Amino acid sequence: MAGLLRAERVWVEAFTGLRNDQFGRLLRVVRARGGGGCGWGRPWRLPLAERVLLVAIYYRTNLTTRQLAPLFGVSPAPSAG
Repeated sequence: MAGLLRAERVWVEAFTGLRNDQFGRLLRVVRARGGGGCGWGRPWRLPLAERVLLVAIYYRTNLTTRQLAPLFGVSPAPSAG
């Protein structure tokens, strides 16, 4: 299932409140601090830009991962227990 949201200008500004240049700076900081992954373990389903967008939307809107997952075309993390 393909996700609806991508790290494109219209979605970044509408859902995060960040200008495109601010989002670009945030993305560069995350990448510089190792956000691209460590090269082992299970591979990420989303590219780095979409992962950063997902987290920014999560903090801005307070939506749950269960609500955000379909917007990005991924499944929510299973609950423990």
